[in-house]
Amino acid sequence: MKTRTKVLSFFGILLLLALGLYAIFGSDGKNEAFQPQEEFRLTPWISIHIAGIDMSINRAVFYLFLAAVFTCGAMIWVARRMQAKPNKVQTAVEVAYDLASNNIARGNLRDPKLATKWFSFIATLFFFIWFCNMMGYLPLPTGHERVDIFGLSVPTLSIYAATANISIPLALTLMVFFVYNFEGIRVKGFVGYLKSFIPGGITGFAVVPLFIIELISNFVRIISLSVRLFANILAGHLLLLFMGGGLAVLLGIAALGALTFPLAFAFFIFEVGLVATLQAFIFSTLTAIYIGGATSASH
Repeated sequence: MKTRTKVLSFFGILLLLALGLYAIFGSDGKNEAFQPQEEFRLTPWISIHIAGIDMSINRAVFYLFLAAVFTCGAMIWVARRMQAKPNKVQTAVEVAYDLASNNIARGNLRDPKLATKWFSFIATLFFFIWFCNMMGYLPLPTGHERVDIFGLSVPTLSIYAATANISIPLALTLMVFFVYNFEGIRVKGFVGYLKSFIPGGITGFAVVPLFIIELISNFVRIISLSVRLFANILAGHLLLLFMGGGLAVLLGIAALGALTFPLAFAFFIFEVGLVATLQAFIFSTLTAIYIGGATSASH
């Protein structure tokens, strides 16, 4: 049996089971009280406004703080416990370090001096985004609902990733945008950097439209780099939310959860095992590519 036939058969069986459960148990009707978007709403925990700017502490800030603490803490902890015969933790960190150093930085920044100069920035982006993504799959008491435990009202357990909020990837992207443009201007000069937008050998009237296209594509990177990270992490969390029981609650078909939960578990393994690391790798790799492109002699 072909793989395509197996996949179609699997989903066909799931559909039949869903219809069977619906026929047996029926539906309680659409649950209007369940609002999935509330899982991503950032309600201020501590309201802070400075000069008209909202600096409130909320769930996203809390997750960013945790990611920063884990990034710094993990590196410092391992650095102080380096051994000639590494243990499992040190081996894992060394593999991640080698990935950031050789594959991401040196693999895309051909100039060894440039790779050494910007390695710490690129590696910090990689590890920080990775911790942000991975923290998003740990159930923490940050939910908007509350439950009573021995008379104490505490938030419900929930999963949330700071990178699932567009403001965080956008802030990281703006920092990257400033860095590679600054480095390009520093190396080539302002006029020389603008001239590098034009491919070699192009002369005459074609220079103007090509320059405009390259200039626009340079700014479009702000959208592509930030939205790629944001959309992938948000989509993963939405899948987990709906497959983990949200769809059953929303439709009022409790028995549907028996079918969607195994899919939620499969999505969870996929997100933790691949997507979280892959998105951190892609973001930091593109950062290295942009810095290398801005400083290279040719277009």
